[in-house]
Amino acid sequence: MATAIPKITLSSSRDIPFNRLVLSQSNVRRVKSGLSIEELARDIERRGLLQSLNVRPVLDGEGAETGTYEVPAGGRRFRALELLVKQKKLAKTAPVPCVVREAGSAILAEDDSLAENVQRLALHPLDQFRAFRDMLEKGMSEEEIAAAFFVTPAVVKQRLRLMTVSDKLLDVYEQDGMRLEQLMAFSISDDHTRQEQVWEIVAQSHNREPYVIRRMLTEKTVRASDARARFVGLDAYLAASGAIMRDLFEADDGGWLQDPAILDRLVMEKLHAAAEDIRAEGWKWVETALSFPWGHTRQFAEIDGTEVPLSDEETARLEALRAEQEAIEAEYAQADEYPDEVDARLGGIEQAILALEGTASGVRSCRHGAGRGLRQSRQRWHIAGGAGLRAA
Repeated sequence: MATAIPKITLSSSRDIPFNRLVLSQSNVRRVKSGLSIEELARDIERRGLLQSLNVRPVLDGEGAETGTYEVPAGGRRFRALELLVKQKKLAKTAPVPCVVREAGSAILAEDDSLAENVQRLALHPLDQFRAFRDMLEKGMSEEEIAAAFFVTPAVVKQRLRLMTVSDKLLDVYEQDGMRLEQLMAFSISDDHTRQEQVWEIVAQSHNREPYVIRRMLTEKTVRASDARARFVGLDAYLAASGAIMRDLFEADDGGWLQDPAILDRLVMEKLHAAAEDIRAEGWKWVETALSFPWGHTRQFAEIDGTEVPLSDEETARLEALRAEQEAIEAEYAQADEYPDEVDARLGGIEQAILALEGTASGVRSCRHGAGRGLRQSRQRWHIAGGAGLRAA
């Protein structure tokens, strides 16, 4: 004949007025950690008490119940409720859901307190991500989710970034097939096919470190710190519909530019514009390129030009302009400002003088080679950082 299995009896639960509860000295939690009492109080104020307190009757010297109950398990919730009472947000006699352990139980109060704090399992990061995602899809903003769980919006953004990872890889992580740090590395890209290809390669390798995953996922991109990106500027790249890949879990130095073709086009456009400025100076030949072969400057020889003085006509013209300028300035020396037509004339005189002075100090003839053009190309090379132009 089969022996009947004895059935357990759960402790009764009921509402007890808060002013009849006291914190037990048997509560094992002494060190403050995790969510603060103030934050827990705000959470209870927002959504109510989600978990009952574990209490025991307080006995008098004769062993009779006094009507008061001590709280060995749930001390932080008790202190949060106590704070709400002090803030007059909760009535002293407000009923509090409690699970009541019988007086004289063989289970020690310290046992209950320790069990409640030890027999907890932290939420899996994947479950947290899915919960955040569901809340986002139901209308909550990232800031509202962060405020509800007392974390920064950056933490929520990081968890939600896991939405960019392939479901296949999420399943691998859920089955403990990869570490969280590896999963985070995959979130740098939203190309699921490429993610899975990289995992197939990495899974067969002895080196599965996150940096290897990031390097493989970004091998066809350009770092934001690249000389070409700095030459063009990220604002111009984004304005041209270029995409930037960012890493929310590691310092990424500005990220990775995903469209090298757009970047190279912008570099060439900017180089062409610089070449036109140089060509306007009078150079016969200007060449632009993303890069030049090593030693390409060997065919150039830097020489000193020969200055040609101004002609008698140019000299006379320069002296006449300076005399006119001095006469106008002397005539209006006491005036607060020049009349518009006089101001315009002075501007024209200054431009003409600068043009003549520039001619006098410039190189008027050159035998051969790049001359100033080579120096200009070197200057532009440093500006472009890998892209350059040369002039002759």
